[in-house]
Amino acid sequence: MEHVIRPVRADEWRKAREIRLAALQDPAAPLAFLDTYEAAAARPDAHWQERTAGASDGSDSARQFVAEAPDGAWAGTVTVRVERPGADIRFGEAPAVDQTHVIGVYVRPEERGAGLAEALFRAAVEWSWSLEGAPIQRVRLYVHERNARAEAFYRKAGFVPTGASLPVEGDDSGARELEYEVRRPVTV
Repeated sequence: MEHVIRPVRADEWRKAREIRLAALQDPAAPLAFLDTYEAAAARPDAHWQERTAGASDGSDSARQFVAEAPDGAWAGTVTVRVERPGADIRFGEAPAVDQTHVIGVYVRPEERGAGLAEALFRAAVEWSWSLEGAPIQRVRLYVHERNARAEAFYRKAGFVPTGASLPVEGDDSGARELEYEVRRPVTV
């Protein structure tokens, strides 16, 4: 793999915006993301600057990783948010343990199958385990019940279903988002 997996930098907000908009145009976007291309494209530059800065500053709140090709193009991305007990969270129930939440998973179609998603997930999980303070006990994510391709990848990456689920926001069909997790390895 020629790509470098690294955290995003604050000054790269234009690239972060571009890859997010590309993700939202993917045919799987309605199953994979709670956002729409139209809503994201309408957001001002300040939104993207703040979002990228928040995922790059090295704080313990969030981190965005990118798969960067030798020519500087971004082939994929994943974001991880820290969720601590008692804190407000954006999706799902408040955690009982210190955890992170993987979101915004995307690899460009022409780059799929080259190991980039696996490398991005490794970076996200390793970052989660490395956080200072109370140790992260689990990394979680949600997957739409009809997104079989993503579900298969998450299982291959070591995530297992927890049995928890949520209704899909804005969907009257009764569709569910299924929670998956990987637990912190026990060290002896």
